[in-house]
Amino acid sequence: MQRIQGRARPGWQHIVESQGLAFHTDLSATARPYWDESVHYTFSLAEVEDLEDVVEELHAMCMDVVDHVIRHNRFDEFGIPDWLHKPIAASWKRRDPHVYGRFDFCYDGRAHPKLLEYNADTPTSLVESAAIQWHWMTDTHSQADQWNSIHERLVDQWRRTGRTLLHLAYTGEETSGEDALNTAYMAETATLAGIDTHMLTVEQIGFDTGQLRFVDNERRPIDALFKLYPWEWAVADEFGPAAVEAQPDTPWVEPLWKMLLSNKALLALLWELFPGHLNLLPAYLDGPRDMQSYVAKPLLGREGASIKIVTPAGTTHQSGDYGAEGHVYQEFWPLPDFDGHHPVLGAWVVGHQPAGLGIRETRGLITDNTSSFVPHLIT
Repeated sequence: MQRIQGRARPGWQHIVESQGLAFHTDLSATARPYWDESVHYTFSLAEVEDLEDVVEELHAMCMDVVDHVIRHNRFDEFGIPDWLHKPIAASWKRRDPHVYGRFDFCYDGRAHPKLLEYNADTPTSLVESAAIQWHWMTDTHSQADQWNSIHERLVDQWRRTGRTLLHLAYTGEETSGEDALNTAYMAETATLAGIDTHMLTVEQIGFDTGQLRFVDNERRPIDALFKLYPWEWAVADEFGPAAVEAQPDTPWVEPLWKMLLSNKALLALLWELFPGHLNLLPAYLDGPRDMQSYVAKPLLGREGASIKIVTPAGTTHQSGDYGAEGHVYQEFWPLPDFDGHHPVLGAWVVGHQPAGLGIRETRGLITDNTSSFVPHLIT
């Protein structure tokens, strides 16, 4: 694994805009662009094959955690309200279909990859991973390869659902355009799978009180829905109970059982069920225990918000509004240092299969929504 300096393509801004990535540059003229192709990482084929094996194994372990939590009724440790326990268990027993997720790793090409967290319900940076960096590779390194079968696997996964019509929704309150872009890309892959698609915002979804079913902004019934909207937000909304009640007949993607994987209590359960696993970090729900260096992560936090890093050298705290739901305490594992930059590897899983890689870089200790996305190659 190496970090390689390069040269951005002339007019790269217009190129990535034509491919859908409009938020490629921060409005501040001095800020590093979000999409940064002046640098890239290279991996050997052996390193990528090792990462694929790790993703496949961790995904299977996560499925074991879901089964364990449901069989032993451990929902309270996830802070999940009582009224959702049976619906989540029923969703799992039905094996309501899921599509994708993203594991975030600390990895330097030498030590074992360490799982930092699993984004299992509403992972983003999908377009950058699946499409933008692929086009960059074909333009600049046409003889190279990339760990990237995300697009093809998504099309195949949608085809397996057997759907003929799919609604796709994102929240209109997200103003950067990232959620809309990711949702539009999902619609494209579903269309390629032969499914008719209709995009709308969550705020445009209605509920027909006569037929007791959800309808779109044209009053058409919603029989299948992809939502880039976290379940913990959905169940807390006014329509939350009706959404949960609708799942047996029209399960949404991602399914209700994914609430157990998008919650960082998962990290503590993984460590409990698989103690000492080479790809896991010690993690606990009742406090840091004897760890001298640890990260306190809100169970439902996003984009690095509200994270606190405690080490003998001091404490670093990221502002945010999360944490009332509780925390998990995970051993602090410093990100690797490549010329003062610290990458986090986002490894995608589609269905039950490893699918590709996206990399975010930061100069600090915490990867957040200001961290740049950089492409990669297999050499």
